Amino acid sequence: MKKRISAFRYAFQGISLGLKTEFHLKVHVILAITAAFAGWYFEISRFEWMIVLLCIGMVLSAELFNSAVERLANRITMEKDPLIGAAKDLAAGAVLITAVISLVIGIIIFLPHLWALIT
Repeated sequence: MKKRISAFRYAFQGISLGLKTEFHLKVHVILAITAAFAGWYFEISRFEWMIVLLCIGMVLSAELFNSAVERLANRITMEKDPLIGAAKDLAAGAVLITAVISLVIGIIIFLPHLWALIT
């Protein structure tokens, strides 16, 4: 039982470390809070909430994975290395894809609500 509790403690330490040290994670958290507030304000459906929360979880997770890859790569060497550079680029690309798709989904969900508010 103690091992399971420790696993949660380590996970929360990782999230806390990311929030303290990773600028882009902070940006994504602010955008996630904004999306959650918009969902509450526009009273989006249960299904829309599931999609929004899934997108938030995916983007934040991708950002944490990217940070982990970068730290491990930097631990191996700070010198220019094509394979390490490729690994970092691939991880950053994963974050970009997740964030862009989440943005598109956010537009699909929230644009009709914004349009109704304006007109």
